[in-house]
Amino acid sequence: MDVELFTSLVWFGAFLFSTTVHEAMHALVAWKGGDPTAYLGGQVSLSPLPHIKREPIGMLVVPLLTSLTQGWAMGWASAPYDPLWAHRHPRRAAVMAAAGPAGNLLIAAVALVALRVGLMAGWFLAPQHVSFDSLVEAVSPGGGFAAMLLSVLLVLNVFIGLFNLLPLPPLDGSAIVSVFLPDEYAERFRTLQSNPAMSMIGLLIAWKVFPLFTDSIFSLLLLLVHPHESYS
Repeated sequence: MDVELFTSLVWFGAFLFSTTVHEAMHALVAWKGGDPTAYLGGQVSLSPLPHIKREPIGMLVVPLLTSLTQGWAMGWASAPYDPLWAHRHPRRAAVMAAAGPAGNLLIAAVALVALRVGLMAGWFLAPQHVSFDSLVEAVSPGGGFAAMLLSVLLVLNVFIGLFNLLPLPPLDGSAIVSVFLPDEYAERFRTLQSNPAMSMIGLLIAWKVFPLFTDSIFSLLLLLVHPHESYS
């Protein structure tokens, strides 16, 4: 198989898995917190099918196209919830919102540990040149897939998790930060969250702001994976 096609499919598969975990975590925590909306929709599941069914463009079409044309995947997904439940229980809603990014950061932590274990065991080496999908180099040809998959899972999930923690509607961080505001301001902030125009503005700002930090985030990940190496 062509190397570029193989890399694109790894990105797509990693995105599908990571986004499924993100939405399943939202759905699970909402269900445990008293809102069965997503549970009844079948989204308390690590199968991507119910999530694709809800957002076929964001979960399937766009990530597949960006993987094949850009060499990395992007897209979106959503888990339904009861807004009246969220209004009555803002702290529970905040925990639900935090659960999605937490799922991504957990995947990233597992990938980081696996990469470090692989380096210490001699299965991986520090490469001469690094990229988002090449944080390590496999010693044996058979380990190339694992090296690439773990690299992509680490970078992708850190980016997804941190992006969603930005305190801008409609991102998860906006629901989380609202519980730390005084009641009067929190209520106004939650009203803004439900405004489609504000959600669009929030997304546009997030897409402009987050790329300013990606190089720094990637440098930190390199330091965690290769504490004794130097990459410019």
